[in-house]
Amino acid sequence: MKKQDMNEQDMNEHQLPEDLQQQLQQPIPAADANTKARHIAAAMAAFNAQQVQTTSGPQENQANENLATNAAQNNLQKKSNILQGFFQRLRPTRDINHHGTDSMNNAINNTSNNSSFDHRPVWQKPALISAIAASSLAVVAGLTLTQHFMIHSSEQQLADAISMDAARTREPLNLASEPKLAKEKIHAEPAADMVVMQESVEEVVVNAPQPAVAMPAPMNDKFSGQEAELSKSIHAGLAAAPALKREASADMSAQPAQEFRDRFEDFKENSVTAVSANPVSTFSIDVDTASYSFARRMLNAGQLPAKDAVRTEEMINYFDYAYPAPRDKKTPFATHVSVMDSPWKKGNQLIHIGIQGYQLPASEIPQSNLVFLLDVSGSMDEPSKLPLVKQSMSLLLDTLKPDDTIAIAVYAGAAGTVLEPTKVKEKTKILAALNNLQAGGSTAGAEGIALAYQLAEANFNAKGVNRIILATDGDFNVGQTSDDALQDLIERKRDKGIYLSVLGFGQGNYQDAMMQTLAQNGNGTAAYIDTLSEAQKVLVNEATSTLFPIAKDVKIQVEFNPATVAEYRLIGYETRTLNREDFNNDKVDAGEIGAGHKVTAIYEITPVSANNKLLEPSRYQTPKVVDSKTNELAFLRLRYKLPNENQSKLIETPITNQLPEAKPGYQQEINFSVAVAGFAQLLRGSNYLGDYSYDKVIELAQANKGKDEYGYRTEFIQLVRKAKIAQP
Repeated sequence: MKKQDMNEQDMNEHQLPEDLQQQLQQPIPAADANTKARHIAAAMAAFNAQQVQTTSGPQENQANENLATNAAQNNLQKKSNILQGFFQRLRPTRDINHHGTDSMNNAINNTSNNSSFDHRPVWQKPALISAIAASSLAVVAGLTLTQHFMIHSSEQQLADAISMDAARTREPLNLASEPKLAKEKIHAEPAADMVVMQESVEEVVVNAPQPAVAMPAPMNDKFSGQEAELSKSIHAGLAAAPALKREASADMSAQPAQEFRDRFEDFKENSVTAVSANPVSTFSIDVDTASYSFARRMLNAGQLPAKDAVRTEEMINYFDYAYPAPRDKKTPFATHVSVMDSPWKKGNQLIHIGIQGYQLPASEIPQSNLVFLLDVSGSMDEPSKLPLVKQSMSLLLDTLKPDDTIAIAVYAGAAGTVLEPTKVKEKTKILAALNNLQAGGSTAGAEGIALAYQLAEANFNAKGVNRIILATDGDFNVGQTSDDALQDLIERKRDKGIYLSVLGFGQGNYQDAMMQTLAQNGNGTAAYIDTLSEAQKVLVNEATSTLFPIAKDVKIQVEFNPATVAEYRLIGYETRTLNREDFNNDKVDAGEIGAGHKVTAIYEITPVSANNKLLEPSRYQTPKVVDSKTNELAFLRLRYKLPNENQSKLIETPITNQLPEAKPGYQQEINFSVAVAGFAQLLRGSNYLGDYSYDKVIELAQANKGKDEYGYRTEFIQLVRKAKIAQP
């Protein structure tokens, strides 16, 4: 008999049962895992039987070969069943209670007990073709997904973790409702369906709260070889995903951002002024320090700060100078004036003005009614923002008295009260409210400020300090966003005795101009917290000067003597200048000074006798003859109000060119402040420094850094070195 006839006869003898054939002819349901498994099992069994029949040898070896073949088939079938069930477990639309293993085993048992198999070629059986095709697609899809999760290098791990958020934004493909569109999308993006499957796993592993949905455990001992290695790789990849994302986030936060939405007020450097044309200079005092710590963050990231981010007076006043203190709080200021040669222009001189505020003893520190207004919007969801805010507020609690009160208000898409006014002695309750805060939503900043003022008014202490401490990245993008509207609100509350201080956090979304507006009009300070160490400095070491005012509306006016001074230039304070008439007008707001605070201002002057004047004398104006018997260079006036008073007081001090030589310790403080002033001007690209360089700043600062108890001055010198090599 011919071989072809023998094959046909054998196939007829091994014909599948009629009911099984009918089942195979039915379309495979899309979501029934058991039905799919039965079809796949029958297809593989028939295919294996076909292979055995076509490769059979002589009659005497047939039985032994059949036994070996059946054993191999069973072993292979078990592995296939296990893999099929495993891959179905990975499918986003799987039935979690059935993965087809039992159905496949039952189908194999039924067919193995039937001696009648259909040995026709597989391509002649439409149902089997459909089943095998479905099986092949499932296996290929599973292998592709598995390979996607296997991480072969640390570089790939980091890239996968960073791209998780972007992958989750992709729209799932709806094959059922839009088959035509889905087909076109598959051709355009072959891996789109794999991205959808990947998203499901990422959502569970990375985004779900801990403890997350249990990850698949590694395969047990009955798996061997390639299957076991595959399982271990998948398990390792899933387990590493959260850590990889944290590493990626930390790495990204350490890297300098390429594009910034940080916003600073645009201003021009003070120019040289002829004394003959305008002999009087007036400005509001400033004790903010935000500019220095923001510039430090940029320099530590290897970049120069934007010019408008550098405010020279804030750089100078960041440091604590050892100026002699006043003896009596009735006159809360001691003024110290000295004259020295300019280090950057030969022939010019610097007039250095140091003001020391009265330090309140512990027994005189008033009670505090504080409201923490915390930004918990989505933009605060970074390690350098909300987590650092929580730590900073915790540090501040340690400086307060048990009877002080704390309230906590937050704002995101809407504002809300997290903690009603609570005594500091209930510290555990306050910390619990802080630690439960989470970031998310947009930024209803104006609504949050209004709520904070309501809380402060509800617990107003007429004999104490009533202050709102706003902690934010400054992104007010929802609600009453106009600077003028917010300014009006804050001014009205300030007049009622409720002040506002601002603490800035973060980078890339930092709205400095808004924060300056809020702090200046709220009789408060503006600081920038870039590290926990900075929080310690602002809220612990300098807590009294931050929270407890000793004077408000502090203004400085200097009138220069045209007989001795030809030109002058105020270094810094560009955003604090006032009109001449504002000095005597008690209705005009100015800066606030806290207990123990120091303020430094520096003028550069050109003596009349100097040959390096920048301004040409007027052709049509005749210089006035001035009697200069006193040898005065200028006359200093300082105007201020006590915290609970509305009428200002005046302090006057003449500035002469025959001042006694400063003591060595005090001269050291002057020299270091001048080094900081030079550095700030270099960062801004000043036109008045000649050939003055970073190296000269380092030399002057190094020689005058003193004891440097907290290391701030040593850090400054390192920042100057970084500025030399930083990219603009």
